Amino acid sequence: MTIKNILVFPDPRLREIAKEVTIFDDDLRQLSEDLLETMYEFNGIGLASTQIGVAKRILVLDVSEEKNEPRVFINPTVKILDEKEKGGFDEGCLSIPGFYEEVFRPTNVEISFQDLKGINQKISPSGLLGVVVQHEIDHLDGKLMVDYISPTKRQRIRSKLLKLKKNKT
Repeated sequence: MTIKNILVFPDPRLREIAKEVTIFDDDLRQLSEDLLETMYEFNGIGLASTQIGVAKRILVLDVSEEKNEPRVFINPTVKILDEKEKGGFDEGCLSIPGFYEEVFRPTNVEISFQDLKGINQKISPSGLLGVVVQHEIDHLDGKLMVDYISPTKRQRIRSKLLKLKKNKT
């Protein structure tokens, strides 16, 4: 397993739309292991492949307290079952380090995906799991949590992260 570099907003590669996975092989398993190791290394609870510059529809997450329940979602899609039910959560993102914003997302959803063997699965997640899955699917679709906040806040975050990047080089 290898710890990967995480792209940081406003890197344009974060806006790339991931392509469907069609080959379920050792390379895909290795990618999922690398994603999990990277997520754990940076104390995250979810990570999409686009955040490490890989445009494939794969995400990983682990919302357990002990960080011992890793989950892998291949080609995930979200179906909103009730548009009216929305919950607000303070969300953070490994690609937007140090910032947390309240994002309102549907609470009644169904997630369809494939596992590492290509077997179709469905879940109806709630609470934190539901939020994290939707957040990571957004990444695969080129969307970021800053897209849910005002343009002024988004520009402020962008400027601060660019300044931090400049100071590191």
